[in-house]
Amino acid sequence: MRLKDKIVIITGAGSGIGKETAILFAKEGAIVILNDLNLEDGKKTVNEITSNKGHASFVQGDVTKVEDVEFLVKEVVKKHGRIDILFNNAGISGVGQLHEVELDTWNKVINVNVTGVFLVTKSVIPYMLEQRAGSIINMSSCIAEIGLANRASYAASKGAILSLTKSMQVDYAKYNVRVNALLPGTIYTPFVEKYVKDSKDPKETINSIKKRQLSDELGEPIDVAYAALYLASDESKFMMGAPLYIDGGAVNGK
Repeated sequence: MRLKDKIVIITGAGSGIGKETAILFAKEGAIVILNDLNLEDGKKTVNEITSNKGHASFVQGDVTKVEDVEFLVKEVVKKHGRIDILFNNAGISGVGQLHEVELDTWNKVINVNVTGVFLVTKSVIPYMLEQRAGSIINMSSCIAEIGLANRASYAASKGAILSLTKSMQVDYAKYNVRVNALLPGTIYTPFVEKYVKDSKDPKETINSIKKRQLSDELGEPIDVAYAALYLASDESKFMMGAPLYIDGGAVNGK
């Protein structure tokens, strides 16, 4: 029970990494508040947690909308009185070389992946500063450290999150608020599954993606969830402003 009675907000918690993390955190004793745009997915995840005697609730909302974010945070504080852990997991992908990316696509990726983290954290951080305690986990990506073809907008957004994480830690360390980043490799989420299925040659596509990692395999959402659990728990109390790689060797191996 490494997170017993901790109050946790997880954005993008309806599916994939967010869902697995919410389930794992609840098993470890946390009271998890899930946020997602998809009402059906969010409720399904909550039902899965509560049916196994975990504690979870769902607040639908868009991390890019100030009113949605403020409602989420106020609801959590009103009900629980504090926020111990924030996992900024919500994000979208962007495909294309820079000259191919339309401005609307660029703005959407940056808005969700960067501005969304800014808005949620901006609303949460005052409570953590008052508590003089908290753990913030930001979802970056291993491609913040390496180049990857046809991912200009996504790489830019995740590089920004890594830099933001380090800067935030300098500001908030004196308040005992830790800020760290997860840098996954390619994880077999519903998005990747759809990308593979929609490709011209699914078998070749999946083989190509697997070759990005030294492991020659894709990660699973639970792999990232366990890393998030470590950063959320007191076991990582000496990690501050750090990138944590869960990438099958993509960064340091190839």
